[in-house]
Amino acid sequence: MRLQPAPGLALASAPLLLLGALGCSDSATNRQPVDALPALMAQVRADPDALPPLARLDVVETLLESRGLTYHPSDGGGRVELMTSVPERPTVSSPVTISLDYITGPEGIDVGGMIFLQVSPFWDWSTPQASEPAAPGYTSVETTSEGVTLTSETLDQQLLGIRVGGRALVEGDRVRIVYGAGSVGAFADRYAEKESPLWIAVDGDGDGIRKVLVDPAVVEVLPGPLAQLQVTIPTIARPGERIPVVIAGLDAQGNRGASLLGSLRLLDAAPVLALPERIEFTADDGGVKRIEGMVMAAGTVRLRVEGPDGLEGRSNPMDATLVGPRILWGDLHGHSNLSDGTGTPEDYFRYARDVAALDVVALTDHDHWGILALDDHPKLWERIQQAVRDFHDPGHFVTLHGYEWTSWIYGHRHVLFFEDEATLWSSLDPATDTPRKLWKALDGSPALTFAHHSAGGPIPTDWRIPPDPRFEPVTEVVSVHGSSEAMDSPGRIYDALPGNFVRDALDMGYKLGFIGSGDSHDGHPGLAHLAAPQAGLAAIISEERTRAGVLAALRARRVYATNGPRILLRVALGAHPMGSTITVEPGQSIDEVLIVRVLGTAPLKHVELIRSGELVDGVEGDESLDTVFQRKIEGLRAGEYVYVRVVQQDGG
Repeated sequence: MRLQPAPGLALASAPLLLLGALGCSDSATNRQPVDALPALMAQVRADPDALPPLARLDVVETLLESRGLTYHPSDGGGRVELMTSVPERPTVSSPVTISLDYITGPEGIDVGGMIFLQVSPFWDWSTPQASEPAAPGYTSVETTSEGVTLTSETLDQQLLGIRVGGRALVEGDRVRIVYGAGSVGAFADRYAEKESPLWIAVDGDGDGIRKVLVDPAVVEVLPGPLAQLQVTIPTIARPGERIPVVIAGLDAQGNRGASLLGSLRLLDAAPVLALPERIEFTADDGGVKRIEGMVMAAGTVRLRVEGPDGLEGRSNPMDATLVGPRILWGDLHGHSNLSDGTGTPEDYFRYARDVAALDVVALTDHDHWGILALDDHPKLWERIQQAVRDFHDPGHFVTLHGYEWTSWIYGHRHVLFFEDEATLWSSLDPATDTPRKLWKALDGSPALTFAHHSAGGPIPTDWRIPPDPRFEPVTEVVSVHGSSEAMDSPGRIYDALPGNFVRDALDMGYKLGFIGSGDSHDGHPGLAHLAAPQAGLAAIISEERTRAGVLAALRARRVYATNGPRILLRVALGAHPMGSTITVEPGQSIDEVLIVRVLGTAPLKHVELIRSGELVDGVEGDESLDTVFQRKIEGLRAGEYVYVRVVQQDGG
């Protein structure tokens, strides 16, 4: 099945705001000790009205209680070995049989103790089960240790429990676990990755408390067959300069590494862009190739690439011009398999750079969510930080330190750092368990926070707490969860809370620019929309492809959001560019001309103007790819805001 390169689009510029004049433990995580539930919990129990409407107090209590567990010496003991995988490297969504050996540690496992097989619980691995040999995920368990009996049952999604009977397991005793032992095997995940983990946990004394072995068995999951061509060029280029052209052959889910071989034809480049007529892909290219082209003249380019078997890819639009600042593309929110995503941190950054051709990227794994929590395992946090350092290439590819502050009370925020070091301030620690405490901890740091899926989804943002303008000038309005822009937004977020959209936050007087980002869990930063109805990207208006340049643009709200496609958007209100704050004298009003230019990736449906909470004007796209829209806006007063929303025919 061939997927379109740009599914639905909902795009909004950063608002232009009008204000009244003259009045308007270790170095890695800094974790605090937790001896009991923090004072916050007692406070919200005493005053339930202090809680946001959809706060998940039950989740917070569970996480805090699990953090304070006392483990028996045998819990988490032993090790696991991957014996065989048939096939050795399964293809996505295909059957596989995996044989593991658990080797008992020095403390043994008592009668009544348990061993647990935890297949990745976040995506599409078959749930291990012991009751139906003809069904997917059937798992057999056995041991040659005399006198030991083993019984197993499915306990939760992708979780199998194996209870020890007869006699205790002693050091060196082996338990063979064959996942996919039945006639149909077990089905691999739909996302490819080099190190897909199969976790083992042990409750050695049978008291109901299990501990995960920190070193899982891993298998490589290969991509499926070639299904699409992704073609990416810069959005802004200058005549006379050389620019990169990235062509990637991907499978139906956006996984890299699909077999792309032979000659590809490049079309529709001239006269603006000089490129070879054909390029050759070999096995050594791994399905991805970067070439250079020369910008010969001013104009607009949408490159077309013809591949094997009638496969075709079209690039985003490029405006070759001497006028206007550059637009960088970033994905500032995503996850690896160190929390609830797919793939390693290193592969995350490789995909962002080599496949999605992003300019800016951040990996924001959860502070405390997943099999092993970052705030409890400093080595995992250090691995992420080292990957950020290794891939950072100022002027070419900007990587940012970051993580997700995963508050199940006040809403999730990702935290980004624009320097070489970063501290993980946990949402579970009493010193940083509220947004205000988090901002206090960040005081003095070149850091920003971003509320996301703020209108609903897993948990909405508590907008009763005003965003600190030093750290939160921008908010994420769209991701794989949907759009939090407004109730009338295309692709609205699921489980939306009326009155909690970003437009409602603007109506409260908050000054917020808009970005999108993927919140990807598939290991595909920058292209998460290929395997989902929508995702998100941040368009960052900056001449400097550096951390300082990106930070300056975000602080100035020189940004806009898309739900995946790389649409060129220019917006100005008179002489004031996107993100501006305009001073209006008390009791006075101003008239300004709004100018909008759009280069789309698909035919345009309409361009809409939102003024102070209301859709007040717009123009139909007439199925053209480009448009220029001008309107005189009269009577603008202090406290108002305006922004633009562009919708394409392909949805959103």
